[in-house]
Amino acid sequence: MLDEVVDRVGEENVVQLVTDNAANYKLAGEMLMQKRKCLFWTPCAAHCLDLILENFEKKIKDHKYTIAKGKKITTFIYSRAMLLNWLRDFTKGRELIRPAATRFATSYLTLSCLNEFKGELMAMFSSEQWRCSKFAKTKEGKRIHAIVMDNNGFWQLVVKCLKAAIPLLKVLRLVDSDTPPMGFIYQEMEKAKEEIQKNFNNVQKSYKEIWDIIDDRWEVQLHRPLHAAGYYLNPSIHYDPSFDPGSDIKLGLYTCLQRMVPEVSDRKKIDMQLEKFKQAKGLFGIEAAILARDTKQPAEWWDSYGDDCPELKKFAIRILSLTCSSSGCERNWSAFEMVHSKRRNRLHQKKMNDLVFVMYNLKIKQKRANH
Repeated sequence: MLDEVVDRVGEENVVQLVTDNAANYKLAGEMLMQKRKCLFWTPCAAHCLDLILENFEKKIKDHKYTIAKGKKITTFIYSRAMLLNWLRDFTKGRELIRPAATRFATSYLTLSCLNEFKGELMAMFSSEQWRCSKFAKTKEGKRIHAIVMDNNGFWQLVVKCLKAAIPLLKVLRLVDSDTPPMGFIYQEMEKAKEEIQKNFNNVQKSYKEIWDIIDDRWEVQLHRPLHAAGYYLNPSIHYDPSFDPGSDIKLGLYTCLQRMVPEVSDRKKIDMQLEKFKQAKGLFGIEAAILARDTKQPAEWWDSYGDDCPELKKFAIRILSLTCSSSGCERNWSAFEMVHSKRRNRLHQKKMNDLVFVMYNLKIKQKRANH
């Protein structure tokens, strides 16, 4: 099926195929790469980050305990209309549960909300209206009250969990945004690890287990040639004084070059033009290009200042314009579910596609209007 789609789109127009990390998709992606020599299969970065967060919850005892307690608090409040109204009075209408692109991100974002409204929750559970309510006298109510008022236990663990999760949630927000993240994902993952180390005061035994979980996923699933090439070709990173690409970055770059540019003569030209890019010669070195390194999106920067190196420009824009996740497709499936309900299951395919097209574009239009 994927091969047929590539035929329909045109192999010359496909750079990568993004799917989740399930074994069947991985095998299909590898088979497609064997047949189609110019494209890449890449696992979804959002799904990969979700699996990292899932492993935090499964493998780190404090995370498992704390998320379970947090869910008990939110479930107890949100299943009782009176308590929910009290909560909204204390938080001035703000919510404890915050939806996210992935399920496990939602768990950690909920912990973040609980931490943010710690004072309001403690005030609510120590208020006169709580003490006089029927909820305070129930066995479950007493358990929830004990969790919320446990200042030396639960809340300290919430902070500990967030120290590990928040840096990864920032990366998740990046890969799930409308901005093409291919030029940033490699650096942002490294920054996330450094931030986690700093959050635990550089004490190795405190962050080693977290790093090991991240590395297991990152090295196996997300350490991809396209990510390395995007990192190398991003001008805001490349011209930073601290930029020092290792062999793995250069290997990723030249792997992309070999697969994406079949003509040997074009590959030689690009290799020569890379020297001009590295040394900021020609248009790359003019004042406008230097000032725009950190303000323009990487692909836009190449479109503006890459004319001296047309083959390299085309190669760079094709990489830097890419997404890293399949979240956009999943949002489109949500639109399909809203259109294709049980009552409308006799819709003709074309009519359903048209309705989904209109609905999805209306969402995009509304989102832009809100910005």
